[in-house]
Amino acid sequence: MRSLTILMLNALVFLPIAAPAAPSTAGAESDAAIRTWHASWVTHPTAPLREPLVLHFRRDLELASVPSTYIVRVSADNRFVLFVNGERVGNGPARGDLNHWRYERFDLARHLRPGKNLITATVWNWGIYAPIAQISDRTAFLLESEAEGAAGISTPKGWQVEMEAGHTALDRSSVSLRTYMAAGPGEKIDAAHYDWEWNSADATGPAWVAVATPMRDSIHGGVNGAHSAEVTGDNNWGLVPDLLPHMTYAPTQAGSVVRVDAPGDGEPAWHRFPEGPATLPAHSHVHLLLDRKTLTTGYPILTVSGGKGATIWLTYSEALFDEAMHKGDRDEVGDRQARGLRDEFLPDGGANRVFEPLWWRTWRYLDLEITTEDAPLTLDGLTAAFTAYPFEERAGLSSPDDQLKEIWNISWRTARLDAHETYMDTPYYEQLQYVGDTRIQALISYSVADDDRLARQALEAFDDSRFTAGITRSRYPSSLAQNIPTFSLLYIGMVRDWWMYRPDAEPARASMESVRSVLHWFAGYEQPDGLLKRLPWWSFIDWVPSGEIPTYDARGESCVTTLQYLGALEDAAALEDGIGDAAVGAGDKARAARVRSGLFAQCWSPEQGMIADTPDKKGFSQQANILGVLYDVIPQDQQKTVLRKMLAIEPGTTPEGLLSASYYFRFYLARALDHAGMADDYLASLTSWRELLALHFSTWPEVPGNTRSDSHAWSAHPIYDLLTLVAGIEPASPGFKSVRIAPHLGNLPSLKATFPHPQGNIQVEYVRKGAELDATITLPGELTGTYIFSGKSWPLHPGVNQIEAR
Repeated sequence: MRSLTILMLNALVFLPIAAPAAPSTAGAESDAAIRTWHASWVTHPTAPLREPLVLHFRRDLELASVPSTYIVRVSADNRFVLFVNGERVGNGPARGDLNHWRYERFDLARHLRPGKNLITATVWNWGIYAPIAQISDRTAFLLESEAEGAAGISTPKGWQVEMEAGHTALDRSSVSLRTYMAAGPGEKIDAAHYDWEWNSADATGPAWVAVATPMRDSIHGGVNGAHSAEVTGDNNWGLVPDLLPHMTYAPTQAGSVVRVDAPGDGEPAWHRFPEGPATLPAHSHVHLLLDRKTLTTGYPILTVSGGKGATIWLTYSEALFDEAMHKGDRDEVGDRQARGLRDEFLPDGGANRVFEPLWWRTWRYLDLEITTEDAPLTLDGLTAAFTAYPFEERAGLSSPDDQLKEIWNISWRTARLDAHETYMDTPYYEQLQYVGDTRIQALISYSVADDDRLARQALEAFDDSRFTAGITRSRYPSSLAQNIPTFSLLYIGMVRDWWMYRPDAEPARASMESVRSVLHWFAGYEQPDGLLKRLPWWSFIDWVPSGEIPTYDARGESCVTTLQYLGALEDAAALEDGIGDAAVGAGDKARAARVRSGLFAQCWSPEQGMIADTPDKKGFSQQANILGVLYDVIPQDQQKTVLRKMLAIEPGTTPEGLLSASYYFRFYLARALDHAGMADDYLASLTSWRELLALHFSTWPEVPGNTRSDSHAWSAHPIYDLLTLVAGIEPASPGFKSVRIAPHLGNLPSLKATFPHPQGNIQVEYVRKGAELDATITLPGELTGTYIFSGKSWPLHPGVNQIEAR
């Protein structure tokens, strides 16, 4: 666990706060400085604080002149949106748990003006309907201002609050798709009961009351992101700074109308929507289906006038469904229907009424189902605001194969939409940060964006998730505990990935206690023959056409689970040798040797020439043999033969009973190809992704076939593979202090690539000359390395390196 420090003075806890950032965008702050909190948590005096609830907060601020900076720190349970003079400033807090409750930092200066200013916030808590990723205590709000005296606005002084009756959560019955949904509820705005003046200087009325401070004034927290060891009074939030940048909130298109379902003939004026306003007559019923062409994550913003008594349903869909609930070609419209999460908007007849949900939505297709009563309804406009983690695409790749560029673009879009204030398995259905998915997502972040901030958040979250058994949770943060012990093994691989790719080894070093804890737990399930017996909870390895693996024999042993355990032992041994305890590393190596020997003795089938899934050798899978090659259980002289068998199997198939790997697990197939000296076969293994292009996917799906999720970042690894296998750029030593460049172009005649390194961009250009390559390699800063091709190697120095075919 990360170190813990708490400093107290006059019942106030000092929290880590950095010096103010530049004006207008305060962003994330360092956790190195220490300051005193003067604010108190506040809430509504009579509201049910653990039930679904929306609150508005407001306070005036008088200024003789606008300061150059005006720093505030803001948090809420569950969440807030902050405004100044009616202008949206930002939202938060980024998710954590009660011991690591984040606050956001904003500079309000550019939103302020001389004279009277209005500071407002909407705070909401969806209670039992909240996303599973949302941990909560009760509805509350906190704002700390660095300014003091009359210029200060720290809660509670001067703050008022009102309950918003017109904005509520919809229950699960509103979702028009029967499947596992964990991302939170649809929302309903009833305009007749909504306070449309709450965010204006004219807001008055008996609903506004002074805030209450039912929690004691002391604020507690930790240094360096550590959790608090004690809870003070009723205050259960251990405050830590959010070290991430603010999420993107930028204009984007909501979509264009591709189908209108309405009775009658002709082309009414509203068919032009949303390019221009349109009016629906009284007593109308219409479906407007809009298509963005690509999936997005964002906030739809619908503005209407009139239409008292009308009902508008907004349905968000990744793809359209036929009558059999199949998706098919993602471009096909026909009579297919949007299915999924829905929001409801009830206009009250007023002008310029705006619907915008408090939480973002995911859609390619957006269906508006509108029913008017006795009054016509004008659709004034429909726009959207894109939101995601603000990654910058710094890597690049070009080749004569145009499909590779499409695969690259779709992979990057998938990775972006599955990254917000945490990584997410899917932006539509779950929005949960799982270890297995996150490992791949973090590698994409390092190699494409040279950005490790979200990955550091994930490492710390999984470390914080460890429970009494000693292993991590499978996903975190999560209000519903889920344990997948095999994901704890992948967490160890994620720690090693950080150590190799990132220049700061401290996050990996801080994770070593967790690494040892996980392996200690697994040691209790290791049998005398070196294999693991059946693990408790859910030992997921991969989805297969028949369900999932692993499987077990009559003795309860699994070769596949043990193979993943072997990989974790190797990763841990390397970490111990580099940043831990060499003696512990020696023990890990000895365990790995014993496990590898047991796996070969129990699981290798000479008759099949493959590793079996269980010691009884009744079943075989790509997954077992991929890992068998990767961790050298399969003899090196037979690895290429085994991998050629694996390459002949496409995802979603079971030739001769051999279980195929999903898109996710083919990440490990790519690593096995490289390990066995077969990385030139990688491009030929992309057939499954190329086939998806013909079906017009704009993001990569979860599994082959009739997939639930159309956007799963674990399927986006080709963008990482293209850089590390095809362009061949990988760290040669921990911290990426040196580079190994070993291209594998397959049948490509040429290739150019850019790989962002902490010292600058690595640039490569290859041109094939018969069986050889001409290579031009540019290394940034003081980076050195080695170029390897066709069994030969050349040293690389900083700057331009010209290597000509001989």
